[in-house]
Amino acid sequence: MLHNLPQLQTFLAVARLRSFTGAARELGVSPSAISQAIKQLEAHLRVPLFARTTRSVALTDAGRRLMDGAGPALGQALEAMRSVAAQPGEVVGRLRLSVPRTAVPFVITPVLPTFQARHPRVEVEVVIEDRFVDVVADGYDAGVRLAESIERDMVQVRLTRAARFVVVGAPAYLERHGTPERPEDLLEHECLTFRSQTTRALYAWEFERGRRTWRVPVRGRVVTNDSLLSFALAERGLGLAYVFEPTVADALARRRLKLVLERYAATVPGFFLYFPSRAQKSPALQVFVETARELLVAG
Repeated sequence: MLHNLPQLQTFLAVARLRSFTGAARELGVSPSAISQAIKQLEAHLRVPLFARTTRSVALTDAGRRLMDGAGPALGQALEAMRSVAAQPGEVVGRLRLSVPRTAVPFVITPVLPTFQARHPRVEVEVVIEDRFVDVVADGYDAGVRLAESIERDMVQVRLTRAARFVVVGAPAYLERHGTPERPEDLLEHECLTFRSQTTRALYAWEFERGRRTWRVPVRGRVVTNDSLLSFALAERGLGLAYVFEPTVADALARRRLKLVLERYAATVPGFFLYFPSRAQKSPALQVFVETARELLVAG
């Protein structure tokens, strides 16, 4: 029946306008083409759809039933097609991203306003989660993570520059408990510990100096899976926190927090967008990558 759709559209135009000539003008074809299409549809259905004279066109009973049944459905189908169709140079679609909370102010907040202004017909869903996700199995177009967390078979697009993970503490906490001088000194301190959503294990704080590295299994009375909560509690003097340095830049500048063990701070490559294959990249993801690289990497 799908091959009859052009004839059905022609029929509905004639039925609505009650004119073969008017339908030809609206559809941009000749009156003879309109007449031929109606004859083909009537032959297929084996019923007359119009009663025609030299002066008027009227629907038969079969024609009225076809118009009443097919008109709204075809109108909805055509409207649906118009809603998803893109104009030349326009991107239409949906973009679903998995993003860790720490990356939001450095990747999502700076990019989305410009992206939405340029591509208003792209719907963006940002899911905030700190666990590492399989973007294909979990139905995402792409994810954002630190490069060290991304599987090697993923395409990676750099979004930010390298940065450090640092230990911070409130001045009041350091006055009461002293300042650790070596990574192993943290074992004697109250540390705001982080539980991985992926492995469910407590995260060992990582340090480096020259070629030497440390993984310190810190402990404390507060365990969380949210790095921003650790930062907030550290400001209130509840313990030391291990944080992504850009997230505490303002608190450090205002001296609400102090860096601890700075010479042992570990550097990470920065945040990257990752997805499975360049061949599978949707138009919406392609323009998001272009916008993000323009605003973040260049900036």
